[in-house]
Amino acid sequence: MAVPNYQTLMAPVLQALQDGRARPVKEIREVVAVAIGISDEDRLLVVKSGVGVFDSRVGWAVTYLVQAGLVRRPGRAIAQITERGLAVLRDNPDRVDNQILDRFEEFREFKTRARVKEKQPPAAAGVPMPPGTPHETIIAAVEESNAAVAAELLTRVREQDPAFLENLVLKLLTAMGYGGAAGSAEHLGRSGDEGLDGVIKQDPLGLDRIYVQAKRYAADRTVGRPDIQGFVGALHGAQADRGVFITTSRFSTDARDYAEKVAARVILIDGGELSGLLVKYNIGAQDSETFVLKQVDEDFFE
Repeated sequence: MAVPNYQTLMAPVLQALQDGRARPVKEIREVVAVAIGISDEDRLLVVKSGVGVFDSRVGWAVTYLVQAGLVRRPGRAIAQITERGLAVLRDNPDRVDNQILDRFEEFREFKTRARVKEKQPPAAAGVPMPPGTPHETIIAAVEESNAAVAAELLTRVREQDPAFLENLVLKLLTAMGYGGAAGSAEHLGRSGDEGLDGVIKQDPLGLDRIYVQAKRYAADRTVGRPDIQGFVGALHGAQADRGVFITTSRFSTDARDYAEKVAARVILIDGGELSGLLVKYNIGAQDSETFVLKQVDEDFFE
C-alpha cells in the first residue's frame, strides 16, 4: 500500500503503544509498518533531502499526539501512551486525526502558536479549502514545524532543574544581543540572591545592568501579580530599574497590568514566547534543512 499521511498513522501509532510500554520511535515505526502492511519498497521512498517518507510521517504523527497530550516523551526518541491517549483510542479505534486532537486545549494552543489557522482556515460545513500558493504552503509548513520544535523544547526545559532554566535564559538573552561584545552575563541563582537569578552587564564596568528572574513552572501554573511585585522589590534592592521575568508557564492579567504600570521597566516572557525565542536563536535547537524557492529574474529579460 502507498504510505498514508501522518493523520492516518495516528491511530496505528497509538495502537502500537497501547500496552503502556515506553518504546523507541524506531520500534514504533516497525510495529506500525507491519500492522498496516507497508511494503519494503514503500519504506525506501525518500524525499529530496534523503529522509524516509514513512519514517517522517510516523515522526509527525508522534509529534502531533504529543502536542495533544495523548503521548509523552519520557526520554530521547522514546514515546509512551498516556491515559488520555488510551481513552481516545478506546473511543476512536479506527481513526485519530487533527479534528479529534482539536478537542484538547494543548493542541489548540500549539496550532495557534503555529498560526496555521490564519493561513489554513478550517473548512466550512465540510467543504475543503483550496490550497494556497506554493510559497504560502511552504511558509505555513515551516511555521508549523518550528512550533512543534518549540513545544518540544518547552517540555524538555520543564523537565530540567531550575538552575538549567536560569542558565538557559542567560544564554538566550546573550544570543539576542544583550550584553554586547564588551558585556557579560552572570548566573546569580543561589542562596542570598534576593530573588534575582542572573544579571547581564551591558558595559565593561557593569554600570548598565539588566536583572533576570526565571521560574520553571508546569503549564497549568500561573504567575500572578505578587510574583512580579517581589521581582520589582528585588530590582529596587539592587538599585536597578530594568528586569526580565521569564517563566515556562503563563502570566495572569493582573501580573501583566502591574508590569506595565510599575516605574521599573519589566519585560515578561511566558512559556510560549520563550520557546519561540529558543527556536529563533537556536538555543536547544538547530537548523535542519534549507529550501530555496526560485522565481523568474525579470531583469534578465529586459
